[in-house]
Amino acid sequence: MHDIVREAANFINLDSATMIYLFLVGFVGGLVSGFIGSGGAFVLTPAMMSLGVPGLVAVASNMCHKFPKALIGALKRAKYGQVDVKMGVVLGISAEAGVLYGAHIQEVIKKAFGDAGSNLYVSVAFVIILSVVGGFVLRDAFNTYRSGSTHEEEKTTKLAKWVQSVNIPGTMVYFKCLNARISVLFTIPLGFATGMLAATIAVGGFIGVPSMIYVMGAPSLMASATELVIAFVMGVGGSFKYAMHGLVDIRLAMIILAGSLFGIQLGAIGTTYVKPFVIKLVMGVIMAIVLFSRGLMVPVYLSQLGLIHKLSTTTVGMLKSSSFAIMAFALIVGAFIVLRAMWQGRRAERELTAREEALSIQ
Repeated sequence: MHDIVREAANFINLDSATMIYLFLVGFVGGLVSGFIGSGGAFVLTPAMMSLGVPGLVAVASNMCHKFPKALIGALKRAKYGQVDVKMGVVLGISAEAGVLYGAHIQEVIKKAFGDAGSNLYVSVAFVIILSVVGGFVLRDAFNTYRSGSTHEEEKTTKLAKWVQSVNIPGTMVYFKCLNARISVLFTIPLGFATGMLAATIAVGGFIGVPSMIYVMGAPSLMASATELVIAFVMGVGGSFKYAMHGLVDIRLAMIILAGSLFGIQLGAIGTTYVKPFVIKLVMGVIMAIVLFSRGLMVPVYLSQLGLIHKLSTTTVGMLKSSSFAIMAFALIVGAFIVLRAMWQGRRAERELTAREEALSIQ
């Protein structure tokens, strides 16, 4: 009980301005989530940290807000036959193990080094992951744009073909999204890694979705939909694990959830009006901006831990203000790109419909 009270003391105070900011953060996170098929946590966790929320509390609260949203999304997309429930559950089980282990590592770091150590761990993980994934996504978006393709043909990778060709007796399971049988021995490390990442930065989809597409051979549409099942399974267990240690700020989770439920509807609609490279461009640009926001805070945490020369109060204040400003800029840019793409796509569709009607009358 004492530990819970001690952790709860780290929860930030909520005034009207902070609540509005969190709601808008949730809205943009939902907008991005619906638009690119990601949970949007790569925006939400850093945005909470920019307010002074401890990294571990931000991860835990984000995971808590995420699983009910994932359940709603999974049920909705299952109606269109986009969800492979069996794959979601199989990957989700090993992902849950990864979440519990990752949460344990988080708690050990926090106990040994305090909030500064936890914040440094989460921030460095974000910088590394966003550098790798964001760079890949931007390059892919540029190549797609340069090729002038409006539709991307999905091809099964050589690795996925090999995975599907391996027959290990007693471990083979048929998955409808692959239209093939693969060994569950391949799913265990992929699911575990997904859960580990989710427990670290609340973004497991960076591993989960690519692994389903490139390692197992699932279509991207079904991979992003099936990831929602995995996110639900991880979210339930992870939220319970973190909540038992008093690390879930339910206030943050509910405010962000409220905003994201509005944004996710608009974002999902937006995907029907834009070209594939725009979706990748949005994801890559936001990742790059958030990367700089978190990167600026790394020296602050290193200084707090005594790993580098102690920074002056003025320098710390400047870095924190700059990090917050860049984070706010990322949210504005993300919302602008998505909404502008939606407006242009909707206008183009209306013009096409008007021309077709005019021709039919003639």
